Parts: sequence; structure tokens; C-alpha cells
Amino acid sequence: MARPGRPGLPVVSGGRSAGARVACRTATELGAAAVLALSFPLHPPGKPEKSRADELLGAGVPTLVVQGGNDPFGRPDEFPPGPYELAEVPHGDHGFAVPKRSGATEEQTMAVLTDAVAGWIASLG
Repeated sequence: MARPGRPGLPVVSGGRSAGARVACRTATELGAAAVLALSFPLHPPGKPEKSRADELLGAGVPTLVVQGGNDPFGRPDEFPPGPYELAEVPHGDHGFAVPKRSGATEEQTMAVLTDAVAGWIASLG
């Protein structure tokens, strides 16, 4: 959907953590063409039974979740199948920080994140 005042430019709603939840819940009302969910908090740490997957699954528009591989709010392998894409930042925590022992630099980690987002946005057409 086009952005008011800027015909032809789509809105990609997005947020990180709680903001990702809000972006998913409000995407259709906003008229967003897609949602970018960074570090989606699938569940509170240590409480996978308190899933927030319904918010993600209900976004109603193309959605990309970029998730740290060691995010205590939900590792990529904990996400249910759904109508969204999932990109993993290997070894990343909820803020995408990686431990030094992983061997990955901050620049490499941010390149994984930005490449995933840029590729996904380009695929939206």
C-alpha cells in the first residue's frame, strides 16, 4: 500500500523486540506492505510455554524476522512454521551481540543482518 503523501512508496513497518510485536499487531491497520521484526520476543526468557507466536503469525503481510541464534527470547529453531521468512544471526543474543569465542566480529554480524534485510526488501518488488 502506498504511503499517504508519497504515492507509490510502500511502508515497511518494523521494530526490535517489543517494537517488533507492535509492528506485527498494527501492520494491516497502518497499511504496511510488510513487517521487519528484529529480535522478535517469541516468549519470555525461560518460558517457552508463554508463546507470542500468534502476534507474528497474524501480521497479515510479508514479514521478515531477524533473530539471534542464542536469543533467550526465542532461538530460530523455536519459531513455528509460518507465513514469514526467518534470518538467523549466528551466535547473536537479543541485541545481536556475539560472544568473542564465536570468532565473528561486530562488522561480520551486522553484515549478516543488513544483507538479510536488504535482500528481503529487494524481493518485495
